[in-house]
Amino acid sequence: MVKGKQFFLACFIIFAFTGYKCTTAQNLDVDILKSINPRHPTSLYWRNTSNSAYYAIGAASFGTLIYGLASNDDIAKRNATETFISVGANVLVTHMIKLGVNRTRPADKYPNEIFVNTQTHNQSFPSGHTSLAFATATTLSLQYKKWYVTVPAFAWASSVGYSRMYLGKHYPSDVLAGAVVGMGTAWAGHWFNKKLFQQRYQNKNTPTYD
Repeated sequence: MVKGKQFFLACFIIFAFTGYKCTTAQNLDVDILKSINPRHPTSLYWRNTSNSAYYAIGAASFGTLIYGLASNDDIAKRNATETFISVGANVLVTHMIKLGVNRTRPADKYPNEIFVNTQTHNQSFPSGHTSLAFATATTLSLQYKKWYVTVPAFAWASSVGYSRMYLGKHYPSDVLAGAVVGMGTAWAGHWFNKKLFQQRYQNKNTPTYD
């Protein structure tokens, strides 16, 4: 029994992060999605939550940049730069994985079982909306390090992920992978930004000799 559970877990992890079609994991993926996705996914709340992934990242990046330039706030400008780097890395990595795995959308593969309000025919794995939402949440959490920023940010990102399943756009494994990619690219952007501004600060304070 233990070996069976270990096989099941390994199967699901492999499928979630590589797209390898393990039958057991695929069935679990579909079953979970069916339990979330209604026959008529028309809720405006979940549609708006899904779309908010793009609005939030725009507000976080351009809003912070405008504030930093207007007030000449170096920290705000640095945070805006970090957000742009994280978003750029996130979009690139997500797109590359989508092309590499090339997974069919659930509503295309199961047209009589998974329902959508508007059909989407591009690659399913990972979820781009979820990836972007978790990149935004992670970036904000790393920048401000306050619970009242971190908790709402990740609650919102999780809601975006759930909305993608409710709307029938993605499997649970697409959402899980999107969250991992989003957090990973945000951490990478944070690290790169620290190195970038540290180098700028060192260069600025390096004495010059005539």
